[in-house]
Amino acid sequence: MLLRSTTSSDGSRSGTGPAMPALHRRLRWVALIGIGAFVVLVGRLWQLQVMRGDSYFERTVSNVVKERYLSSVRGKILDAKGVPLADNRPAFNIYATPKQFTPAIQAELTRMLGLSDDEIAKIGDRIEVGKKHPSGLPIVILEDQGRDRAALIEQALDRLPGIEIRHEPYRFYPQGDLAAHLVGYMTQMTAGEVDKLANQGYDASELVGRYGLEAAWENYLRGKKGIERFAVDARGQRLDDRTAASLIDGARTVPPVPGANLVLTIDADLQRLAEKAMAHVAAGAIVIVEPKTGKLRAIVSRPSFDPNIMTGHLTRQENELMLSDPRKPFIDKALRATYPPGSIFKFATAIAALEDGQAPDGETINCTGEYQLSGTTFKCNGTHGKLDLIGAIQHSCDVFFWKLAERVGIDRIAAVAREYGFGSPTNLGLNGDSGGRIPTKEWYEQQGKYKIGFATNSAIGQGDVEVTVVQMAMAYAALANGGTLFVPQVVDRVEASDGHTIVAYQPKIAKEIKTPADALDTWRRGMWKVSNEPGGTAFDHGRFDLVPMAGKTGTAEVRKNHKKDDDLRDIEGWHPTRSHAWFAGWAPAQDPEIAIIVFVEHGGSGGRIAWPIAKQILEAYFTKSRPPGGVLIEKPDAKGKP
Repeated sequence: MLLRSTTSSDGSRSGTGPAMPALHRRLRWVALIGIGAFVVLVGRLWQLQVMRGDSYFERTVSNVVKERYLSSVRGKILDAKGVPLADNRPAFNIYATPKQFTPAIQAELTRMLGLSDDEIAKIGDRIEVGKKHPSGLPIVILEDQGRDRAALIEQALDRLPGIEIRHEPYRFYPQGDLAAHLVGYMTQMTAGEVDKLANQGYDASELVGRYGLEAAWENYLRGKKGIERFAVDARGQRLDDRTAASLIDGARTVPPVPGANLVLTIDADLQRLAEKAMAHVAAGAIVIVEPKTGKLRAIVSRPSFDPNIMTGHLTRQENELMLSDPRKPFIDKALRATYPPGSIFKFATAIAALEDGQAPDGETINCTGEYQLSGTTFKCNGTHGKLDLIGAIQHSCDVFFWKLAERVGIDRIAAVAREYGFGSPTNLGLNGDSGGRIPTKEWYEQQGKYKIGFATNSAIGQGDVEVTVVQMAMAYAALANGGTLFVPQVVDRVEASDGHTIVAYQPKIAKEIKTPADALDTWRRGMWKVSNEPGGTAFDHGRFDLVPMAGKTGTAEVRKNHKKDDDLRDIEGWHPTRSHAWFAGWAPAQDPEIAIIVFVEHGGSGGRIAWPIAKQILEAYFTKSRPPGGVLIEKPDAKGKP
């Protein structure tokens, strides 16, 4: 069949009429679709390149640009003469990125380094903490490693992704366990602490102050970490500096800021003397303070610990052993633990009676060795015969003070005790700083019922009276200086790393006590006889001849729980059924330089046990700081006053 062509009116020729318009329509649609696709493509490119370009660039860069913290150098803790009690030394620390830490890597580390069970457990705990932290930065899994281990890690980094070895400053205690409870130690943060402290610039790899000054002054000591930014390739290897510079916007390194140094009031030499004198004691405490300033010169708590071991090297077995020790080495026995003070508390009873006119000058009381009250017989520590108040202090006669308690009552004794700082914290702000307990009639009524015998117990520092060693030190410093009760001071100043002073602290007065001068004088005369005349409870166990001194002994009985106590072993003379031994005093007697409190937990007699320790410390102190021969004891006057 032949196709026919048609001729239009203008003479042109065309194909079939209906086919061409349909083709044109298709072409238009194709063109529109192509144009639309091009517009979409251009729009998408514009969105990616212009609108979101920076975001995608940052995301890309973030895959190759890494950050690491630069450790700051922690501030030192120095004694009053600049002797370091806490310092820093270089160490190798092993880091791991928690998200990359696989069982295979752990197995390889265990094989390569010969890790102990404790180390494996430590790594596991720290990785779990690190996984909960959003930063994803590497964390310390093993600190203070030897050079051999560091070399093994460095040689195997290509097969240990996410593992790093860093040469960093590490906390070090050059004096070992000297003043350990005061100085404290450091440990890595718990998961809860990581969450709490993240907004303060901490990360999961850091050690933090855990005890003593390390914890209380953390904000001053820690400094501020620096940051290093660097670029890596797909294998995690660092790129050269030129390439890194093109990828990193801003400073590549923010240097760390070192922490501030604490300069203490503590004298390391005197601290060492005190600890040496206590070396044979199973448990106890010593506090030495300047009566004129309230500055602590030495503070001892036994048993102690080595902060070098506590800071990252304590095994679980060692920790369990210390926790099971009935002497509780983690408890600060100078600041936190409270004890009945025994006879060194009698000054509160004496002052209450003198202030109220209930102890007339020259009055004598006959001590037959026992005291009857409401059908109960109280036994004295001896049969002293007729004594006046000064003689009662000298011989530590309980009968005399029980009689005074009957006259003045428990509330007056408590009022004087509170004036001298008992019953509330000293505000030193370390290791618990307990307030102790000074019972009153109201307190006993709340417990059940008040009995008059409670006053006789309180009068001699027994019953429910509980004090800390540092409270007693500040109270005796106030007795020595005429009635100024200081807040105990242990930090003299804070210094920047370059040595300039950031802040200096002045002695702080807690209270001016209005005890009459004649009442203080009576108590001091009694203390002088304790230390310097036959029959004195200290004199009979050794005389101190270097300088005039005043002292008071105390022997505090303890409540016995026979069922529980029988299960506890005797440790170096320590047993929970034995009395506590105390000594309190100062020297020189008339112009005191130091006041000293010695406490031996479950040690026995204060005169026989605590006083010889105080005497040894005083002899060493005054021999070292005075010309040979010392100062002769002044002869007392007729009233026993030097």
